[in-house]
Amino acid sequence: MTDFSKHPGYSTMFQEGRLTLGLFFAIESYSGAVPQMDIAQQLKTARLAEEQGFAALYFRDVFLNVPSFGDVGHIHDPWVFMGFVAAQTSRIALATGSIVTTMRHPLHVAKAAASVDRLSGQRLVLGLATGDRPSEFAAFNTQIEQRPELFREALEVMRQAWGEDYPSISTARVKLSGADTLPKPLLGSIPVMVTGHSRQSVEWIAEQADGWLYYPQGAAQQADTIAQWRELTPSFKPFAQSLYVDLAEDPNAPPTPIQLGFRAGHKFLREYLEMLESIGVNHVGLNLKYARRPAHEVVQEIGEFVVPRFAAH
Repeated sequence: MTDFSKHPGYSTMFQEGRLTLGLFFAIESYSGAVPQMDIAQQLKTARLAEEQGFAALYFRDVFLNVPSFGDVGHIHDPWVFMGFVAAQTSRIALATGSIVTTMRHPLHVAKAAASVDRLSGQRLVLGLATGDRPSEFAAFNTQIEQRPELFREALEVMRQAWGEDYPSISTARVKLSGADTLPKPLLGSIPVMVTGHSRQSVEWIAEQADGWLYYPQGAAQQADTIAQWRELTPSFKPFAQSLYVDLAEDPNAPPTPIQLGFRAGHKFLREYLEMLESIGVNHVGLNLKYARRPAHEVVQEIGEFVVPRFAAH
């Protein structure tokens, strides 16, 4: 595996024994499936996050507006939007949470990822996923039952395309010979985070991924998941998770549950993140969809009272 200790995006987000924070686009609170995505405001808040020491901005890959799922992410294509944001930030990591490789051709993903990594100054941390919306698979004429194989194929093809000159690749979707993909990542690869299980065994993920991007769950269950991960990864590989947060105006407000997270004041949020750090979580991507307050105001407060304890490396 590639040593990413000198990769700016990876090293900004991850360090053994430490926890950092990121933000998911859309950086706003909204009801329903479609965010407002006022681009000027999104960029203003993203730049604020960078200034305050957040480690990453997260971009999602949602192809279609499927009403039954109630979520379109940040509307814009992730690669186009990432390039737009990369050009107007300088240090913060650009993380995907996550690119769906089952419905994208592996060579397209390899080229797009390498392009973003080179143009942004090696700030890309590439989260990958299989996708889970049957109507999207139908629209792209892709068999949803083939997700495990397509996911493994994509990672194999991308790594070969990044790391070899004029590679010879023969898979279900790729027949490459006598041609090459450009650009190449400066390190010969890009840090890859597998999202959830992606229809793979934990053993496969531990061997093939550069880190694991997981979901929020109870502290004891998350601690068990991380313990299993550490047993399978003798060399450090980061463990990251998402978390939905509704920051209360009262800094002392106790937690009350919301979907995939909680509503609480910033004092509990800091204590909760310290607990996650103690069980081995290396990074938490915050999602503000269910927040009751303006996102910029929430980011300002988290940046002032919480981020200094978990600042970007």
